[in-house]
Amino acid sequence: MSQTITQKIIAKHCGKKYVEEGEFVLAKVDLALSNDVTTPLAIKQFYSMFEGTNKQPKLFDKNKVVIVLDHFTPNKDIPSAQQNKFTTEFARKFKIKHFYSGGYVGIEHALLPEEGLVKPGDLVIGADSHTCTYGALGAFSTGVGSTDLASVWATGKVWLKVPQTIKIVYYGKLNKNVFGKDLILATIAKIGVDGANYKTIELTGEVIKKLSIYSRFTMTNMAIECGAKNGIIEPDETTFEY
Repeated sequence: MSQTITQKIIAKHCGKKYVEEGEFVLAKVDLALSNDVTTPLAIKQFYSMFEGTNKQPKLFDKNKVVIVLDHFTPNKDIPSAQQNKFTTEFARKFKIKHFYSGGYVGIEHALLPEEGLVKPGDLVIGADSHTCTYGALGAFSTGVGSTDLASVWATGKVWLKVPQTIKIVYYGKLNKNVFGKDLILATIAKIGVDGANYKTIELTGEVIKKLSIYSRFTMTNMAIECGAKNGIIEPDETTFEY
C-alpha cells in the first residue's frame, strides 16, 4: 500500500512497515530541540517526572538534545538572564553536546541545518512552532509543547497522530523577484490560516524543484502559519548538495 513521505518516516521510526493516517503512534526521535524560552519549562517538567521514583534524572541521549539560546541573547532583563543561567547549568550538568549559547550562534532554525544536525528522513521535534522548517531537507519535523519535550528527553520517543497529507503542486515559472516567501504567503492566503490544521503540506512541482534550499526553508518554516503539523519537500540534488 502506498504511503506519503511523512507516513514512511513515521513508520520507520516506530518500527512499522505501514502507518495509517489518523493512527496514534509512539515514534523514536532523532533530535529534540528547544530554546531559551521553552527549555526552562521543559527542565522543570523533566525533573518532576522522576520525583518519587528513586531514579536519577537521565536523558535518553545527550547527543540528540539540542538547546539554542537565541530569543533573549543578549539578555533583555534580569528574569531572562536567570532563565539562561538555569538552562546553562542544566546543559552542563547533563553534558549536552549541542548546547549553543551567546550571541554568536544565530537563530535556531538556521543553525541546525548549518551544523549538519538534520538529515533527510530524520524525525525531529522541537519546543518551538517553527520546527517544521527542517521539512525542506525531507525530514519530518514538528513543534511540541515543553511537557512533550520533557517526555522525549526521558524516553527518546514522542506520541503523535499520523497526519493526513495535502499535496500542493506548483506549476509554471516564477517571475523576477518572486521567491519562496511569496509562494507560501499566496498559498496560506488561499487555504486560510487554519486550512491545514494538523495536516502535512507536501510541497512539490516544477517550481519547487527550481527553488534554492533557502527558499525551501522559508516555505516549510511557514507551514505552521496555516495550522499544518509539518511541511515537507522531497529530497533532490539541491538537498544533497546543501
